[in-house]
This record gives sequence, structure tokens and C-alpha cells, in this order.
Amino acid sequence: MAALAARRDTEHDKPEDWGDERVAAMSEAVRIAEALLFASSEPVSIEEVQGFLPAGVAAADVLATLEAAYAPRGVNLVRVAGKWAFRTAEDIGHLLVRRVEEPRRLTRAALETLAIIAYHQPVTRAEIEEIRGVATSKGTLDTLLESGWIRLRGRRRTPGRPLTYGTTAAFLDQFGLDRVDDLPGLDELKGAGFIEGRLPRGLDVPVPSDDPSLRGDEDPLDDLFSPLDGGDAAEE
Repeated sequence: MAALAARRDTEHDKPEDWGDERVAAMSEAVRIAEALLFASSEPVSIEEVQGFLPAGVAAADVLATLEAAYAPRGVNLVRVAGKWAFRTAEDIGHLLVRRVEEPRRLTRAALETLAIIAYHQPVTRAEIEEIRGVATSKGTLDTLLESGWIRLRGRRRTPGRPLTYGTTAAFLDQFGLDRVDDLPGLDELKGAGFIEGRLPRGLDVPVPSDDPSLRGDEDPLDDLFSPLDGGDAAEE
């Protein structure tokens, strides 16, 4: 968002200097992008938006215009996982929450496991258990995989070749994040009251990264591997 605003602020070619033809093209482009974003069930990338616009109109300018136009409204244009989508404004979102019990909620173990994966990815089941201090059932990981919030990345280049886990774009979308490093750090967690009292010496919250590239200690998943076949056997 800041990048788009900065781009508009530094452009020498200001809208007030545009001719009628360019103003009309920009107006039409804004309408097209608005319709595209409303019609899409998933966040839309800037490249996808650009593909629908008239020649000579930059998607970055169009999205910046829409973002500013919707900022004071009940629906805002926001970036999620590097893409763009309309979302209910945060200050009124609580008014629209459905007053029904969700049929399925994540257990505490699943939430803890999800948090560890988000901050420490790529991470193996054994590493998750070491951080949590308790065993992690395969059912917990299966639940998170079924939710679409985590994925299998590869295999650790260690004996047994255990699977490594990481988060997905659906995780970012679910929690309203543009990037995984938007997750709160240690100071933010303390300020929000999630961490209280004296902290153990050396405790730190890592800066998370969901870079899709395999790390030096990761191998790609086997071509014949299928998670439905119970491919976590090496970690049982």
C-alpha cells in the first residue's frame, strides 16, 4: 500500500495534467478493476488486474485509486498474500460476525502447532515436538493440512528424511496478512498481553519467512509421494 502511494506521490505526470482521453481511460480502468475484484472469490494479483485494463493504464495507479476511494467505507481494498481483495472494514467487522457456533474449531494443540510452523518454517514434526515439549499427533497435522493453512514443503536432508511443513497463501488470507513477516514479533506479543511475566533468558521470536524455495537442508518431495498414503511414516 505504501509503495503504491509513494509511486503516485513521486510521479511527475499528475492526474490534473491529464487530457480528457486519458482521464476517460483511467475512469474506465477503475470501473473494470472494481468489477473484477468484486466478482472474484479469491484475491487478485496486480498482474491479473493489468490484463483487463486498457493499454497505457497502470494497474498500480488503478489499485491505489480504488484503495483511497474505499478507505473510509464499510468495505476496504486491502492486500492479502501479495494480492488484492475487498474486505469488511476492521472497525465494523465485529457487527457482521455470525452469532453461531462454528461446527469445527482448532484445538489448542493445533493452534500451537500452526503458530510454530508459521514462525519456524520449514519445520519437521520432530522439531515441532521439541519446541512444544510434547508429542504432536499426526491427526493434528492432518487437520491443518485439510484446512489448507499449511502444506508439505519437502524432506529434511537428515536420516529418515522427515517431511517439512510451511504455511500457505490461504493462511495469510485467513488471518488478514499480506506477508508472513507481518506476524507480530516478541515486543508486539508482550504489548498485546500474550506473554506475561519474566521471560527465560535468550527467548526470542524468529522473523518468519515463507519463501517457497527449498532450503539447503531440504530435498523435494518424492515424485510418487502422496500425503493420502500416510507419507509421514518416517516420523511415526
